[in-house]
Amino acid sequence: MKNQKKQDTRKNLDIKSQFKKVDTGIKDGIFIFTSPLSVEEFSKKINKPISEILKYFFLKSKILNVNSILSENEIGELCLEFNYDFEKRTNVDETNVLGNIKIEDDRKDLKPRPPIVTIMGHVDHGKTTLLDYIRKTHIARGEAGGITQHIGAYQINYNKQKITFIDTPGHAAFTEMRARGANVTDIVVIVVAADDGIKPQTEEAIDHAKAAKVPIIVFINKMDKPNVNPDKVMTQLSDHDLMAEEWGGQTITIKGSALVGLNVDKLIEAILAVAEVNEYKANPNRLGMGIVLESRIDRGMGPVATVLVKNGSLTKGDFMIVGSTYGHIRAMFDESLKEVNVAYPSQPVKITGLSEVPAAGDHFVVSTNEKDIKEIAEKIRLHKIMQARQEATFVSSSKEGNKNLNIILKTDVHGSLEAIKGILSKVNVEGTFLQLIRSSVGGITESDVTLARASGAVIIGFNIKPSRATRDIADHQKIKILFYDIIYKLKEDIENLLLGQLDPIYEEQETAEAIIQQLWKHSDVGVIAGCLVQNGEMNRNDNARVLRDGAVVMKTKIASMKHLKDTVNKVSAGTECGVTLEGFNDLKIGDIIQTYKMVTKKRG
Repeated sequence: MKNQKKQDTRKNLDIKSQFKKVDTGIKDGIFIFTSPLSVEEFSKKINKPISEILKYFFLKSKILNVNSILSENEIGELCLEFNYDFEKRTNVDETNVLGNIKIEDDRKDLKPRPPIVTIMGHVDHGKTTLLDYIRKTHIARGEAGGITQHIGAYQINYNKQKITFIDTPGHAAFTEMRARGANVTDIVVIVVAADDGIKPQTEEAIDHAKAAKVPIIVFINKMDKPNVNPDKVMTQLSDHDLMAEEWGGQTITIKGSALVGLNVDKLIEAILAVAEVNEYKANPNRLGMGIVLESRIDRGMGPVATVLVKNGSLTKGDFMIVGSTYGHIRAMFDESLKEVNVAYPSQPVKITGLSEVPAAGDHFVVSTNEKDIKEIAEKIRLHKIMQARQEATFVSSSKEGNKNLNIILKTDVHGSLEAIKGILSKVNVEGTFLQLIRSSVGGITESDVTLARASGAVIIGFNIKPSRATRDIADHQKIKILFYDIIYKLKEDIENLLLGQLDPIYEEQETAEAIIQQLWKHSDVGVIAGCLVQNGEMNRNDNARVLRDGAVVMKTKIASMKHLKDTVNKVSAGTECGVTLEGFNDLKIGDIIQTYKMVTKKRG
C-alpha cells in the first residue's frame, strides 16, 4: 500500500462538452449570427424580401446584389432597420475549443492567486532594469542590440506574497508579443522615462492595456537623472486618459528609479493593493489550463514550452493538449530552473514532454481523456494545414506580375518567430512580393536547404546556426543563408533584398555644360567644336545633348576631347577644349553641349 499512487482529486474537464453549435436566425427578438452572410442568406434568415435589403442600401448609395457579402456592421444596420436586436456568437468545435472554454467554478472552490503583472513601455525606458532590480538578477545584460528578445515570466515573493511578472520586449518589432502579454495579464505596469516622456511604443502599450481592460500603474522611471520632468510625463498621460491620482485622477503613478531602486517597493506595494481590491482567484483543485508564453526546441530535452497556469493546477505526468500538439508532462521547472512537481494558478513553468513545439499564444488544457485530446489536436492540426493552403493559394494568385523573394525562416524560439513574421508581413516594396514558404522553430536542416534550392529561397536564421554538414551542403548548392540576432537589421536587409530583385531604374545625372566658341572642320574627324566648360566636369565617354536656344537639337556621345594638343579624358570647369561628337556635325557657335551619364536610381 505504501507505493500506491495517490488518487487525483482534481476536477476534470470534458472538453467536448464545450462544443457549441449556434443556429443563425431570430430568437426572442434577437438576430443571432456567427459570420458574415450574403444578402440572399440574410433575407432567408430574417424572412424579408431581397428587394427590401437592396433598396435599403441603394438609398444609401450602395449598389449590392443577391450574392454580396454583408459585413457585421451592415448586418447590424439591417437588424436595427427591421426592429431586431442582434448578437454575434461563436460556433465552438474542435478547431477553436481551446480558446473558447468557459468555466464557472463554485465560489467555495476559489482560492486567492498571485496577480499576473506585465511590464510594458518604450525601448530603453527601463522595463528590464526594473524587473531585474525586483528579481535581484541581471537579465538586462548581454542582449543583442539592447533588446529583450523573448517573453520571460518570473514569480517573486514580497513580504510572503507572490507576484508573477511577464516581461515583454519593448522594441517596436514586438507589438504582437506585447499584445499577447496584455491579454494574459491582470495588471499592466507602464514604464515611462522621466527624461524622455511618452513615445510611440508607450502609446501602443497603453492601447494594449486598455483593450485588455486591466488596471494600469505607471512607473515614471529614471528620476535619479538630472533635468527630468515628471510633470511633463503626467501631462502626457492625462492626454491618454490616464490622470494621475495626485492630480485628482484614478491612475496610480509612482516616480522612481529602477537603476538605484528608488520607490520600487512602493510600486510592488501598489501592485499588491490593486490585487487585493480586485480579489484575483482561481480553483487550484481542477485540472490545469492556461496559455503558452514561449516555446523552443532544446537539444537535450526536445520541445520545451513556458506556460502560464490560469486556472487549476499542473502536476508532473499530466496529459495535456497544447494547440495542435499534446503529451505527458515529463518535467516542470520554475524561473530558477528548479524542478517542481506542481504548478498552481498564476505560476509560470517550463514544461517538457510534448510531441511538438507549440505556438506562443496557444491555449492548453489538461484532461484525463487521452482519446479526445489526440482527436481534437489532430483536427486543430488539419485546420491549420487547410488555412495555410488557402493562404498559399491566395499568395500565389496575388504575386502575379511582381518580382518575388521566397524566404525560409527558422528561429530559436516561437516568440521571435511570430514577431519576425509580423514584421515581414508589413514589408512593402512596390513591384515586389515576399513569400514566406516555411517558418518554424528549430535549427536549419538539410530539408530547409533542399526546399530553398527547389524554390529559389533565401534561408534566414534568427539566433540559430546550422551544423557544419548542413552549411557545407548549402555552400555547395549556393544557397544563401543569412544570420541575425537583431530584428531591425533583419528587416532592413530584407527590404534591400527585395529592392535587389527589381530591374534597375536609371536617371540622368548631368556632368557638365560647355559653350561652343569656335568651329573647325577636319577631313578625318568632322567638325571640331572649340568649347569653354562652364560648370561641372566633362568626361570622354559621357552622353551629350546639343542645346540651341534652349531646345535639344541632338542627343549623342562625346567622340573625342583635346586640351591644347593633348588628347584628354576629362576637362574641368573654366577650361577650354576641343570636342567632337559622334555622328553630328551641324554645330553652331553659341550652342551648348550638355553632358550627362546614366546612373542607377536608389529605390525606396
